[in-house]
Amino acid sequence: MNVRWVEQMNDETHLAALRSYWKRHQTFPAMSKLCDVVGLTSTSSIFALIKRLSEAGFLERVEGRIAPTRRFFGRPVLGAVRAGQPQPEGQEPPELLTIDDYLVDDPNRTVLCRVRGESMRDVGLLDGDLVVVEKNRPTRPGDIVVAVVDGEMTVKTLRLDKNGAYYLEPANQDFQVIRPQGSLEIVGVVVGSVRKYGR
Repeated sequence: MNVRWVEQMNDETHLAALRSYWKRHQTFPAMSKLCDVVGLTSTSSIFALIKRLSEAGFLERVEGRIAPTRRFFGRPVLGAVRAGQPQPEGQEPPELLTIDDYLVDDPNRTVLCRVRGESMRDVGLLDGDLVVVEKNRPTRPGDIVVAVVDGEMTVKTLRLDKNGAYYLEPANQDFQVIRPQGSLEIVGVVVGSVRKYGR
């Protein structure tokens, strides 16, 4: 049996245990306690594991302690999958991608907002969705924006009428357009959304 292959499979198991621990605690315990987390019996084995995971780009040392890298939070992308007829499973090794890699261009200008209500249903934004909003981004009519209109926040499509006045348009015919009576401030442009299904 290939020793390197066995070691790699074990490292994936240990990495999964570290990810689960981080999800619960948002930190790692001291090195001496890591044995219990990953199921190893000696600190020398832990040091060897940390070295391998660091070389693979999953961990790094920050101020003397181990910390996760972006790769640690990556998830395998299994490739494109048809929504119609099934297709042969891809044979290529999956790339690792984080949600931030996919949805966030500038982390310093990005915020999340939770959608409430059904007024944007027809563009696929449903009650409970999280929208990814980029602040201080050039805004054009037709953009979906989070805006503060007359002191109240909403998510709508920004429009410009023939008189040069901006207004906010819902994506559901049961709702009326919103024309500012006093003030309209654009918080940011919606660049993506995330939806969680069930538990």
